[in-house]
Amino acid sequence: MCSYSVKVLILHQFFNTPRTGGALRSYYLANALTQKGIDVVVITTHNETNIKKITFEGIEIHYLPVDYNNRYGFFKRVYSFWLFVWHIVKYAGKFREADVVYAISTPLTTGLAALWIKLRYKIPYYFEVGDLWPEAPVQMGFIKNPLLKFMLYKLEKLIYRKAVAVVALSQPIQDAIEKKAPGKTVYQVPNMADIDFYKPEPKRNELVQRFGVQNKFVISYVGTLGLANGLEYMVHCAERAQAKNLNIHFLICGDGKVYDDLQRMMDEQKLTNISLTGFLNREAVRDVLNVTDAVMVSYKHLPVLETGSPNKYFDGLAVGKLIVINFGGWIKDELSQHTCGIAVDPKNPDDFIRQIKPFLADPAHLREYQQNARKLAEQTYSRKKVGDRFAKIFIR
Repeated sequence: MCSYSVKVLILHQFFNTPRTGGALRSYYLANALTQKGIDVVVITTHNETNIKKITFEGIEIHYLPVDYNNRYGFFKRVYSFWLFVWHIVKYAGKFREADVVYAISTPLTTGLAALWIKLRYKIPYYFEVGDLWPEAPVQMGFIKNPLLKFMLYKLEKLIYRKAVAVVALSQPIQDAIEKKAPGKTVYQVPNMADIDFYKPEPKRNELVQRFGVQNKFVISYVGTLGLANGLEYMVHCAERAQAKNLNIHFLICGDGKVYDDLQRMMDEQKLTNISLTGFLNREAVRDVLNVTDAVMVSYKHLPVLETGSPNKYFDGLAVGKLIVINFGGWIKDELSQHTCGIAVDPKNPDDFIRQIKPFLADPAHLREYQQNARKLAEQTYSRKKVGDRFAKIFIR
């Protein structure tokens, strides 16, 4: 337990709880703090028109009225990000007794809100970086104006410099931050594997029937269907698998901007071995993972997207599944080191077919990789281990 009273104000636009589903990292972090006796207040958003306050598992959560949808285009999303900052500026005075602010990106603008609170109320802040902004939208081609790029890179450095410390979700992100803000303390706190909620278990027949995957090797993607995820690659893989009459079924679970595009591609190619489920809550995701043999983590072929720490990777490890990725970077190295996954060529679906065939042919080979995935989750990424590492930042 914490030896003295500490109150942490968490700023995160996309704070979810297990009741709602979605990415739960910020909930895991908040829960890790409350377990150590630290008071936690969260400022987040919802799509309703009123301000709402609830208490969930000892976490005081304030929801501000800021619309956001995964199907929004880039500039509509940016507007939502700035609106969140504006609401925080108006609302944060209610929490001036906080000892420290913990601001979670993306978006980068959350750091601007933390910076304002520091200047206005003299409350120091820590800044968490899960994706490198503005580098990600720059590499994706969303930000092209040279002056805007210059201003955003300057803002990024300012936010890093003024923070007490920065928290990076991966080694490449930590390296990038240390290069941009020399001498700044940077902690590395990766995403977490919820090894108590997600567990390896035999496929349940009723779930196999529900998802229509009887006697199939199932490859699932669970997460946002965004432009950065390059999910057209899964459709191309499904086309090649169907052409070769392979016993594979692909499940794409989630919602986002490219949902309709993926459905159109599937219809045009008359694919019967791939399904879109839409958004699923946490329990439904667990059901999908029960019938799954391999978890796909997909990104467009851009260097910046290789630096992240995607939730779906850690869920796949926790539930003990073969991991399939179509990018390089630290996750590719880790899969090779721990023999728990494969990295396929993002430009060549036939490479996916070549690498997946040994797992179709040899169940023992598949089990070995799956067991190694679960072992990695338990030994390195369990909620308790990573949560304790995070809480130590605030306990002196």
